[in-house]
Amino acid sequence: MVKPKGNIAASDAQLNEKTVKETTVFDGKVFRVVVRDVELFDGSHSRRDVVLHHGGAAIVALDEQNNVYLVRQFRSPYGKVIYEIPAGKLEKDEDPKLCAIRELKEETGMEASSVVSLGQMYATPGYCSEIIHLYLATGLTCGEGRPDDGEFLQVQKLPLTEVLDMIDRNEISDAKTLAGILKTARRVGI
Repeated sequence: MVKPKGNIAASDAQLNEKTVKETTVFDGKVFRVVVRDVELFDGSHSRRDVVLHHGGAAIVALDEQNNVYLVRQFRSPYGKVIYEIPAGKLEKDEDPKLCAIRELKEETGMEASSVVSLGQMYATPGYCSEIIHLYLATGLTCGEGRPDDGEFLQVQKLPLTEVLDMIDRNEISDAKTLAGILKTARRVGI
């Protein structure tokens, strides 16, 4: 059993790793994959396979009746259609809030009079640098969505309480959607 440490700074020093060498093994449109040779606190060495990603932004659209607007789309890694909050990848040095606002408009056709941060999340910290910035949009007005080329999705309006039930029934498993919805529910007192 590992004993809890009283001094966080001292224990962090024992957890940090020093990159000795980094080699790019794939450089694609959305991410880059590197292999890092690292030195550990005790002087031993290990290897880390890391996906470097610019990150993303996701937004929960919540209307005055506490309805949430989700998108349903096919996700190839899982071979099925899943529910998600509107989201997209950040371009290099792009403002995450502006990305979230853009994705809300593109995917749902909606604009919001208020967009506030719900924080950020690490999508898969074991091997990927992606950080997803989460936002809450309120004061919604409807328009026409314009998804990206090759992006096919359906927008679905559901009560926030039903979305929470869907999470409990494992009908929604997307991490950014879970985090965004649960943070929104706390924000509105549910």
